[in-house]
Amino acid sequence: MKRWLTRRWPAPHWPSVRGRGRTDAGPLLLTAAVIAAVALLAGAVPALLRAAADSAVQDTVRRAGQDSNVLVRADWERDDGPTGGRVRTARLADDVDDFRARAAYALGPDLDAALLPPIAVVNGPILSITDGSAPRTFQFTYLAGDLGGPDVTWVAGSAPGPAVTDEFVETPYNGPPWPVQVGISEAEATTLHLGPGDRIPVKDGQGRDRDVRISGIYRPADSADPAWRLAPALLRPAPGADGVGTTRFAGLLSAESLPDARLAVDEDQLRRSVHFAPVPDALTWDTTAALASQVVKLKAASGSSGARDESLKWESQLDTTLRAARTRIGAVAVQAAVLLTGVLTATVLVLLLAADLLVRRRTPALRAARQRGAALPDLGAELTIESTVVSLSAAAVGLALARAAAPGVSWAWAVPAVLAGALAGPTFGILAAARASRDRRQPANRAARRWIRATGQLRRAAVEAAVLIAAVAAFVTLHQRGLLSVASDGDTGALTGDTILPISAPALGVLVGALVLLRLLPLGARFALRQALRSRRPLAVFGAARAAATAGRALPLLVLVSATALASFALILGTTVTRGLADGAWSSVGADARLDVGAEAGVGVATPAVVERIAAAPGVGQVVVAQVTDSARVFSDSTLFTPRLVIVDADAFQRLLATTPLPDAPALARLTTPGPGPGDVPALVRSSDGELPTGTRLQLPRDDAPAIRLTAVGTAPSVGGAGDVVIVDAAALAGAGLPAVPNTVWVTGPGAARAVSNSGVAANVVLRADVLRAQRVAPLTAGLVRLAWTAAAVLLTLGLLGLTLAAAAGASERWQTLTRLRTLGLRPRDARWVAAGEVLPPVVVAAVCGPLLGALLARLTLGPLDLRLLTGQAADPGAVPPWWLLGLVSVALLAAAATVVPVESALRRRDRLSEVLRAGE
Repeated sequence: MKRWLTRRWPAPHWPSVRGRGRTDAGPLLLTAAVIAAVALLAGAVPALLRAAADSAVQDTVRRAGQDSNVLVRADWERDDGPTGGRVRTARLADDVDDFRARAAYALGPDLDAALLPPIAVVNGPILSITDGSAPRTFQFTYLAGDLGGPDVTWVAGSAPGPAVTDEFVETPYNGPPWPVQVGISEAEATTLHLGPGDRIPVKDGQGRDRDVRISGIYRPADSADPAWRLAPALLRPAPGADGVGTTRFAGLLSAESLPDARLAVDEDQLRRSVHFAPVPDALTWDTTAALASQVVKLKAASGSSGARDESLKWESQLDTTLRAARTRIGAVAVQAAVLLTGVLTATVLVLLLAADLLVRRRTPALRAARQRGAALPDLGAELTIESTVVSLSAAAVGLALARAAAPGVSWAWAVPAVLAGALAGPTFGILAAARASRDRRQPANRAARRWIRATGQLRRAAVEAAVLIAAVAAFVTLHQRGLLSVASDGDTGALTGDTILPISAPALGVLVGALVLLRLLPLGARFALRQALRSRRPLAVFGAARAAATAGRALPLLVLVSATALASFALILGTTVTRGLADGAWSSVGADARLDVGAEAGVGVATPAVVERIAAAPGVGQVVVAQVTDSARVFSDSTLFTPRLVIVDADAFQRLLATTPLPDAPALARLTTPGPGPGDVPALVRSSDGELPTGTRLQLPRDDAPAIRLTAVGTAPSVGGAGDVVIVDAAALAGAGLPAVPNTVWVTGPGAARAVSNSGVAANVVLRADVLRAQRVAPLTAGLVRLAWTAAAVLLTLGLLGLTLAAAAGASERWQTLTRLRTLGLRPRDARWVAAGEVLPPVVVAAVCGPLLGALLARLTLGPLDLRLLTGQAADPGAVPPWWLLGLVSVALLAAAATVVPVESALRRRDRLSEVLRAGE
């Protein structure tokens, strides 16, 4: 009969299982508590991260504003008449409704569910108001949604009506201006001093008069209607909408006056579009990839911009906005995964140490069971059943608590802890039982003993080499590929197999460092023993001897070094992010406060009088004005380059940088020197791809004038976090024929915020304190910082628990030896010193080398973690070690070690010398 037919299934002895469980309830409960706590953390973090990712996507879309809208344009059908004129299309509003319905149908169901109902906008050209000395412009606009235009109340006059009542009207191309009726808001009527029946004196860009008549004055029923956001000038005059110093007025068209609006201007001057605004609350992390892909497909299928037909021409930055949000979320996900990997590494080591302690307590019972005839498979089954029940029950409790504390739960990250808890105890127990019943004796042959010792050393070297190779591979992968991969359209954000290795780089690096210290600690202990043997202090000899005897224990040192190093790494990561947020706020604002002249700004914001008033305010340090133009048109070798163009007083800007935490830019001094060639203006250039080095020649085009030649004389500092920047001295550029029009004011000093807020000008005020506060409370940032502090606390707790378990594992042997020494005259106080000499060496090594190892790993790995995406800095922040917190970690470890020996001495006080002397008989 074959052997496999004679095999039997393991037969557990259930009374033994219950008896061992009751006897060792303390260590088992401790193991369960560790597994439950880690399962709670590992189960809640991914769910909380997913909720934070959804909030981050929604927050990003809200901040993008109208830039995240999906916009579609289409040209009109030509209105040529049979006699060579232009025909009035009485049902032009129906054509707009058909266009809006056609655009909504082209979206698809998924994209349509994430967008608000479409709003059609028909805009006329920008006309100049000829009445008055201040530059004012006018534009008539038609708004139409699924339920018509926004509701208004006509407080004077009536809604715009048709200019003619005939169904078919044809007007010659060169005829007199065609009249069009519009309504204006109460604020515009008050400013223009016009009312129903009046004409608005306007001219087009070619100086031709246009006949625009006011039919009535309206009041919006709901000024928060989304339709008004597409044409804010319909509610009130919009300063700066058509350039600094201008004010735009707008007139509201109705469905009846829309056909007249087309005849009132040239055929191609009336533009129609449909706007789809996203619903931020409907966007989630899971939908971003599909939505971005659909937007890209719409733009790819868009009609040619040069085609004068009714094809749909799609425009949107929603895909770019969603991809930027996914990039930031992906960065935070891998950063959180790095922290969780560190926590799980320390947890597994602690569970191995707890299993080792449990097996040491059970070795006599396991030896007795083997002597009574218990088979190893039976013992293994008993131990496996016990550890599996404990591990699964503890994990279930932890995951249940995670589900109660978080919007969901993830069990994948809890698997390593459960496996370690379920397998470590049975494995160690079977090995201990096998060794206890093994009848192989120590060979008397010296060569055989060397062979056995060499075999053990080779096995240890193989394990160490495997860990070292894995760590090297992890660091190489981390630095060559990074952790942040570009999210594909089908990516769901889950960690894949190719990211596990680089994510484990810090944990593997800690293990390599701990293994190196494990090699060095016995050498140091033996050296200390040799030095003690030469001294006349017996206590030093006893302590060094005990330390040398226990220095080779691997698990205690691995646990202590790994926990302290990974806790230090988490503290450094959290501190780096916190410091990076402050630096990112400085980089984003450029000063303590900033005034931006944008579409909502007033006239003359950056005039000398305003600047002098701000500079004279108490608490103001420096005030620097500049003209900042985003996406400026600059050419390099016939290639268009769209950087952020900054025209500023170079000396004043250099002084501003020198007095703030922003990086200094000594190259600004070169801007005030003559250019390298005649007529060249020196410039500092910063390009994100690094393809514009010093010496590159650029051209800054001008309207109706030759382009200004720029020459790169150095690298520009980052301004507002932009990757592409060109900085030019204002005086040098004015000498070349292009005077600056300041639209930005940077203010520093403790009173900058109050001075800028009370400046009395209608400009956009950006305060560094507000930016920093918004960044700190952002869902992703706040979540990662809390996770870093939580991980550090958990790792430190695991380190202290490991210290307690290590001390408990060797307590019996240690105090048995010391009690025997007491029979030779050793006093109890001296016994405590000898015990401290045994316990302290690995603790001191961990307290000193652990934080240093964590700081080294942070320096090596924080760069590829892409923390700049979270902090808003132009470059990856350098590691910022919080030395006082790292010192507290070391002090906590040493303080815990200092309490171990007195506690053990108090617990062992009742041990009788007679029992100790009879031990082993």
